[in-house]
Amino acid sequence: MNRFPSATALLAVASLVACNAPAPTKAPAPPSVSTTVATSGALQPHEALPGLIAPYQNVAIQSSLTEPAIAVNVQEGDRVYRGETIAVLDTTDLRAEVAADLATADSDSANATHTSVQGQLTINQSQQAVVNAAQALQQARQTLARDSLDLTRYRQLYGSGYISEQQVSQQSTLVRNDAAAVSSAQASLASANEQVSANGSLGTPGGLQETSVAQALATRKVALAQADQIRASIAKATIVSPIDGVVVNRNLNVGEYPGSRQIFTLQQVDPIFAILKASGSQVANVSVGAKATIAASDVSATPLQGRVAGVLDQVNPGSTDFQIKVLLQNPKRKLRPGMAVQGSVDLPSVSGVRVPVAAFLDDNHNSLMVVGDDSKIKTLTVAEIADDGKTAVVRGLEPGARVVSDGQTSLGDGQKVAVR
Repeated sequence: MNRFPSATALLAVASLVACNAPAPTKAPAPPSVSTTVATSGALQPHEALPGLIAPYQNVAIQSSLTEPAIAVNVQEGDRVYRGETIAVLDTTDLRAEVAADLATADSDSANATHTSVQGQLTINQSQQAVVNAAQALQQARQTLARDSLDLTRYRQLYGSGYISEQQVSQQSTLVRNDAAAVSSAQASLASANEQVSANGSLGTPGGLQETSVAQALATRKVALAQADQIRASIAKATIVSPIDGVVVNRNLNVGEYPGSRQIFTLQQVDPIFAILKASGSQVANVSVGAKATIAASDVSATPLQGRVAGVLDQVNPGSTDFQIKVLLQNPKRKLRPGMAVQGSVDLPSVSGVRVPVAAFLDDNHNSLMVVGDDSKIKTLTVAEIADDGKTAVVRGLEPGARVVSDGQTSLGDGQKVAVR
């Protein structure tokens, strides 16, 4: 008996051992990732802000007249146009006052005419009085000269014994009376000249008569001015809309007196404002005139385009609340004050290295994953300068770097990947 196995048996055993041995392990393929090449360029960042629609302007209407309303033509919610009559107040007593003032003016005008005629008469009389006084003075001087000559002759005749002393004395008395008459005539002439000087002449400022005429004319002007003032009040009795807008408050009925209260409130809603709420950092780079996009889901799925009309400082003292006013056209008046909106305001353009916003690993946007030349992952710390919602500009990354597009992909530093 053969103590050793045959070759055939040995071959069978070897084959059986080979079949039961484990197969060699195949290495798994690296994960496939999508990447984006970082490039230099510019983007237009924007600031997303919530807000409300507000009227372009509110107009509060009051009346200073103490007259009752005889017509009120609008209701709350009515659309009104610039210059449209919205209410009328009674003006009966005002028109009566105008008539009275005009009558007073006519009376003053007649009085001015009378004063002018009377003044001219007085002036003429004063000038004639000067002529008469001058003539009287001349006559008195002539009489004095004649009687003085006779007195000299009488004294000579008295010395020769031809006339008595009594005749000389009588002549002396007559001369003294003549001298007194001359003095009186001189005083009368001076008085007449003073009267002429005081009266002046019509058309020359400063004279008494011209002043009287001017006073009468001034009184007429006062009456006419009072009439014009009342006419202005009558015009105010017709209350018109100063804007194209909507009546949001009516506080006046027919028969009521306006008093001191606000009788109408009107709102201009075309154009209209979107008032966006913001913090200090959000308004820091917003400039007047910047483009803004306003989404108003209440009225339209299509965003509205507008421009920044103003950046308002803190709404309440001590707060950090700011407002951005965006001017919008609202021709169909679909936007109404109080509607909630979402705004996006363009900021100044920024240049730098561009990457997808989705590539950031966290909400702070300060880290990215890049794929090196060895196809291994490396995490980089960067600083975001700005983004437009899809693309960001960062600092700390070189152009040409291959950035993992989806930062939420579960990868670790040093891990080898296959780039798609």
